[in-house]
Amino acid sequence: MSDEILNDSAEREIPPSPRRPARFSIWHAVQTLAGMAIVIATLFTMWTPANFFSNNLLDEMMRAAKAAQATPYPTLTPSPRLRIGIVSGHMGHDSGAVCPDGLTESEVNYQIARSLQTMLKADGFEVDLLDEFDARLLKLQAMALISIHNDSCIYQNDELSGFKVAAATEGKTPESARKLTACLVDRYGKDTGLRFHPNTITRDMTEYHAFGEIDPSTTAAIIETGFLATDRKFLLENTDTVAKGIRDGVLCFVRNEPVSITPTAKP
Repeated sequence: MSDEILNDSAEREIPPSPRRPARFSIWHAVQTLAGMAIVIATLFTMWTPANFFSNNLLDEMMRAAKAAQATPYPTLTPSPRLRIGIVSGHMGHDSGAVCPDGLTESEVNYQIARSLQTMLKADGFEVDLLDEFDARLLKLQAMALISIHNDSCIYQNDELSGFKVAAATEGKTPESARKLTACLVDRYGKDTGLRFHPNTITRDMTEYHAFGEIDPSTTAAIIETGFLATDRKFLLENTDTVAKGIRDGVLCFVRNEPVSITPTAKP
């Protein structure tokens, strides 16, 4: 009876457990081929007629296979991301211009700077948001540094409306400063519809303190995004548009895109 049970069990086939198809991986295939190459090379170096059919050969083959599996393979590391510095004008120092109702330039600058930081991070940059007199400015090395400011809350006339840009022309590459200025003027003007107002650029902009603190290889510019007296409503209600105008200027500079204007302005 027991023999019949054993025979019956032997005749029945146990269905194989279902397996999910293995995913093909080029990297695993390369590793496998590399391991096979090591084993084959080892066989050729240790083969002799005397030991070809010996147990030593099998031992050597096993050791070679284990060594191939243990061989470390280099891993790819991502390229470092480009760094952009953003100074939120007056932050950590003072209020800047103060409007009659208490709105401060520092508040407006910060909202624009935060929006710009978010956009540039989404573009893949490393972005430092900096105070006006931030210790990190000293010898800062970056693809670009942008300082965000705004002009007075005191109304004088409707002509005082628009934006201004000045760059650090005393660095190692003044042509890069001119390119950054041109990109900011072109892209910011197109995105916001505000006009470039070069006649009110002052020495406080052209000789901006951070220009002398950063590393000479860093291209830097300061932008006053509008006049709080005449452009206030636009600046407060369209913060993301304002930030996008600066962001597009930075991308124009980084990508060396063409610009339709070359601003030239003296204080």
